[in-house]
Amino acid sequence: MSLTWLYPVSILFLAGFSEEIQQSGVINIGSILSFATINGRVAKIAMTAAVEDVNSDSSVLGGRKLVLSMHDSNYSGFLDIMGALQYMETDTVAIIGPQTSVMAHVIAHFTNELHVPLLSFTALDPSITPLQYPYFIQTAPTDLYQIAAIADMISYFGYREVIAIFTDDDKNRNGITILGDILAERRAKISYKATIPPEPAPIRDHVMEELLNIRMMEPRVIVVNTYTKTGFVVFDIAQNLGMMDKGYVWIATNWLSAAMDATQILPDTANSIQGVLTLRLHIPDSKRKRAFASRWNKLSNGSIGLNTYGLYAYDTVWMIANAVKLFLAHGSTISFSNYSSLNVLGGRVLNLSALSIFDGGQMLLSNIVQTNMRGLTGPIEFNPDRSMKRPAYDILNVIGNGFRQIGYWSNYSGLSVDPPETLYSRQANRSSSNQKLYGVLWPGKTEVKPRGWVFPNNGKRLRIGVPNRVSYKDFVSLDNHTGLIHGYCIDVFLAAIKLLPYAVPHEFILFGDGLKNPSYTELVRMITSNVFDAAVGDIAIVANRTKIVDFTQPYIESGLVVVVPVRKLHSSAWAFLRPFTPSMWGVTAAFFLLVGVVVWILEHRVNNEFRGPLKKQLVTLLWFSFSTMFFAQRENTMSTLGRIVLIIWLFVVLIINSSYTASLTSILTVQQLSSSINGIESLITSNDPIGFQVGSFAENYLREELDIAKSRLVPLGSPEAYADALERRIVAAIVDEQPYIDLFLSKYCKFRVVGQPFTRSGWGFAFPRDSPLAIDMSTAILSLSENGELQKIDDKWLNKSMCGPQPQSSQSDQLNLESFWGLFLVCGVAFLIALLVYFWLMFCKFKQHCPETSESSRFGSSYSAHFQRFLSFVDEKEEVTSNRLKRKRTGNNTVCQGKET
Repeated sequence: MSLTWLYPVSILFLAGFSEEIQQSGVINIGSILSFATINGRVAKIAMTAAVEDVNSDSSVLGGRKLVLSMHDSNYSGFLDIMGALQYMETDTVAIIGPQTSVMAHVIAHFTNELHVPLLSFTALDPSITPLQYPYFIQTAPTDLYQIAAIADMISYFGYREVIAIFTDDDKNRNGITILGDILAERRAKISYKATIPPEPAPIRDHVMEELLNIRMMEPRVIVVNTYTKTGFVVFDIAQNLGMMDKGYVWIATNWLSAAMDATQILPDTANSIQGVLTLRLHIPDSKRKRAFASRWNKLSNGSIGLNTYGLYAYDTVWMIANAVKLFLAHGSTISFSNYSSLNVLGGRVLNLSALSIFDGGQMLLSNIVQTNMRGLTGPIEFNPDRSMKRPAYDILNVIGNGFRQIGYWSNYSGLSVDPPETLYSRQANRSSSNQKLYGVLWPGKTEVKPRGWVFPNNGKRLRIGVPNRVSYKDFVSLDNHTGLIHGYCIDVFLAAIKLLPYAVPHEFILFGDGLKNPSYTELVRMITSNVFDAAVGDIAIVANRTKIVDFTQPYIESGLVVVVPVRKLHSSAWAFLRPFTPSMWGVTAAFFLLVGVVVWILEHRVNNEFRGPLKKQLVTLLWFSFSTMFFAQRENTMSTLGRIVLIIWLFVVLIINSSYTASLTSILTVQQLSSSINGIESLITSNDPIGFQVGSFAENYLREELDIAKSRLVPLGSPEAYADALERRIVAAIVDEQPYIDLFLSKYCKFRVVGQPFTRSGWGFAFPRDSPLAIDMSTAILSLSENGELQKIDDKWLNKSMCGPQPQSSQSDQLNLESFWGLFLVCGVAFLIALLVYFWLMFCKFKQHCPETSESSRFGSSYSAHFQRFLSFVDEKEEVTSNRLKRKRTGNNTVCQGKET
């Protein structure tokens, strides 16, 4: 980097500097801070104590002495530069500072050229990266983590919009930019950024002007990212303007905790910050930390308290000392060489030859970034990108003159009520359900979480766009007599507004020319262009609209349905067959015959009514089978298995008869209507024209989602046009949303809905993206539904039917086999089991009554003959079998030989 730009100014400071020569055994380090600031005063005491502790321990530097020079920049960037150049003339191995990120950007250029490590625990701007400034090291967690913690707090409390007040310099500006980026990822945003000039410029009037503007805005969540003096001015003026009362949320970065830890806050100042949330770098408790805190009063002579910056200042000195110790242990020597790039200046007025390069700067830098030690602030290590490992913050709530800790934040687990060091041994869990904080005492001394936004007190009303409909005016319309807008949707909106815990000044503005229904998608787009603040009406919640606005909870269900014309069916001589499908008729008839066969088999041996000539038995079987349909069978069943089968079958017949009767009654008395279209599927496959309502999303859905040709779509503007088009067969069907169709069918009884709704959605009120009013209105709509008020509004506007119940599809009344297959299966299984049991019993009896026949079958007797004898046995009457058994005992066995006695 060229230093020729210093020619005009260097003569102002170099003339007064005396040349210092490094003496043997002395290691020079420097610091550049504003010692009139709170953090500068604390750091000065802490660094002095650290140097004393290092020099008192001969094992650290092996007898060498660490010499710390301190340069007071006194809020001046110019003096920051002068101090840095002075140290680079005096063989300084490392510099602590500067205090601000603005000057860190500048001085890091010098240290890069001259290889002098620059360490800062206060210049924590995340944009200062090691790639651009390799010799700059942040020895405290970068502000990136503090901003992430604030974003997590905002998300935890459910806020969507915040206002940022910040000093307009690199550190604070970059922090707010990062906050905006993080919030945007979570669908939140910074709605306004109030910039304040950097100190020491006069700021009070500027702060007053900004706060007056903020007071007129909707968001009530305010983040203050600045410095101590400016921050207290902001809160003092906010207190005077009544902005520290209920309803406000104030979040301050760690400047507030640092100031309150180090100084005694005046009562007026304390009153102005009650309820504020702030952060403090988390320092794990340790014996060394407690010991140093007990020394502090003696070190400071009671002039100032100890804050976290003092601890980090102490550890920074020790980081340098340990790095130098390692440097010397490797046999390196501290030496400096001329900066050759300055030779081009020749014999000009400036003598810059005193500026020299630290030859061991690269090694010392490497030792510093490889630090692995335990300091007052806990374990100290750097990530590969040189950020501090395991950053964490205490989350504090200002109460009285102090704080109440409500939790912690760590980059490992987010928000928690447990100290971060206790969480590192557990599995990391950043889920929303795992984020926890204790209760907060908010501004105004209330424990009720503020809503985070209000309607601004600037006389501005909410501009609500309302569709200027020409049809279905029950939903929303203009009353020409009163000039008021009314209707179902308006009543729901007004009822929900009444349930909100705050007033919502509003005005309804009609959208549309009044000649045709307006485009609802265009109405929604008017919200994004800031023409309307909201939209109220019969607005369907569909995907392409939810991408640009937020909708409330649906207040009525909706969905596209198909409406068709209907005609009376002509009477038919075969109408009695319609309750069952052909397959059902066939299976039923088969089972009637089957039950006759099964009962005949089971009753044939014991029941005379099932015996006789073949013709008589066939007639009996058929008669018995079909007479069970009317429970009129005259034949008695005598066998146990026959009675069981008959009972099961009669139960089946009862269900079939009842179902047939109900279905036939429905067909002949209720269902007298028919249509060639029975749902959206048949409508798509047909080539018939389709009507839709002008302005509805139905047109886009039919064309884009269902791929229906535009030539088939016919725009219609009113219920009257619907009825006319259907009756004159201009269209075969109407596709529209359920609430419209319900109202249409309540007046026109010659039409009906076929099929089921083929989309599922609802109507809601539209608001800008991330609008908190949408959330509150959704809660109010749910309350209306729970308390019955929503149903009352429905009854008032929508339940005006002049028709009877809508007829259902004839196909839905026809019974098919699928409805009864379970019954038939049970019945069939019962028949099979009964037959198996019967024939097993017969076989056992056959063996008992004709044992010689069974014995002869083993010695080559014909199986067919044996089977014929078994069938003869089964066919004979039970009484005959019993008589034969008696004769067998007397020696007569002719029947078993196949002859009937």
